[in-house]
Amino acid sequence: MRRESIDVLVVGAGAAGLMASVHAGRAAGPDARIVAVDGARKVGMKILVAGGGRCNVTHHEVLPEDYAGSSRNAIRKVLRAYPVEAVVDFFAAEGVRLKREETGKLFPTTDRARTVLDALLNAVSSAGVELRHPIRIESIERRDDGFHVTGPGFAANAGRVVLCTGGKALPKSGSDGMGLEIVRSLGHSVTEAVHPALVPLILAEADPIRELGGIATPVRLSVRGESGRNIAEYTAPMLCTHFGISGPVVLDASRHLLSARAAGDQAEAFVRWLPEEDREGFERTMIGAPSGMTCQSMLKGRLPDRLLRALLHVSGVEPTDRVRGLTRERRRALLDVLFDHPLVVVGDRGYTFAEATAGGVPLSEIRLDSMESRVVPGLHLAGEICDVDGRVGGFNFQWAWASGWVAGRAVAATVGATA
Repeated sequence: MRRESIDVLVVGAGAAGLMASVHAGRAAGPDARIVAVDGARKVGMKILVAGGGRCNVTHHEVLPEDYAGSSRNAIRKVLRAYPVEAVVDFFAAEGVRLKREETGKLFPTTDRARTVLDALLNAVSSAGVELRHPIRIESIERRDDGFHVTGPGFAANAGRVVLCTGGKALPKSGSDGMGLEIVRSLGHSVTEAVHPALVPLILAEADPIRELGGIATPVRLSVRGESGRNIAEYTAPMLCTHFGISGPVVLDASRHLLSARAAGDQAEAFVRWLPEEDREGFERTMIGAPSGMTCQSMLKGRLPDRLLRALLHVSGVEPTDRVRGLTRERRRALLDVLFDHPLVVVGDRGYTFAEATAGGVPLSEIRLDSMESRVVPGLHLAGEICDVDGRVGGFNFQWAWASGWVAGRAVAATVGATA
């Protein structure tokens, strides 16, 4: 097979890869040969399924504190290079207007993820970048003349490579972990723990929550280490399912629970079912309740009915029990369930259902002003392959846009372009 010659090869055409391709092509000009390849049959699958098919492009306010993984200072430097305002302007120029919802999330006004993907693909094409798929890259070798890149039906010499292969989340999109293996083979390290992030959690089979499928309610979910230390805490809706729990609050907390357990800490999750209530104040309300008020009537309206009955059962209290008639021990038992309910998490739904990957290449091994490897000159990394993962709300996309922009502009400068 003839080995073709390419100035810049972008491996992976997800959010980071498409953004890197657009800006590499625009800055490099027509004389540079820039090729983007992706292993999936359909490019941009993660974009299409994000936000329930609407694509949560970014968030109105993005801070380093919204991310886990590498140091916040390192993450801040990349995010500042291409902030939210730049992303909004980019998509506006491509004909995609974004709207802000109450949660702070920014969606296209069309409420269609296809709008976002089509805009990116058109921008790639207009920038003179050749996009080819499905091409699965299986080997990248550093040689004196650049990189030798091979895969089934593909062989190329590339002056520069931008690796945007993602982690392991949603493997049908092409993010099956091959990029992590390739970067290891080139001499990079990958964090010891690599696991799903933003993933639903599985509860013990006997847990009554599994009988409440379809119920969603705002909660405060805490992750605590075995020493009792509070590792993370989020307040947002939780969805009860036939396998356990999901919803925004669970996805955010899952990363911290799984990371702690991967490090050997038998961390646990605890739910406050009344997130806006104060336990001591609620106990005073119970003590001062009208003499005829039942436990069910006291909680009615505060919680969905099926959930209310299940929690009363777990606490050993009957719905018809009078609030004032509860002994101190039974009152405390009910308060424990309402304000500090332990969940027996026995697993997670895995990469197939995860929205992101925790772990990857540490940012300490990457030059943050170019996303170029400190280990392999000429290799740039962007997106989820880096040890950076954000919470729910468009934060992972913002990291992809920012790191992709930095990498794309940097590689363009190496083929004789000016920004």
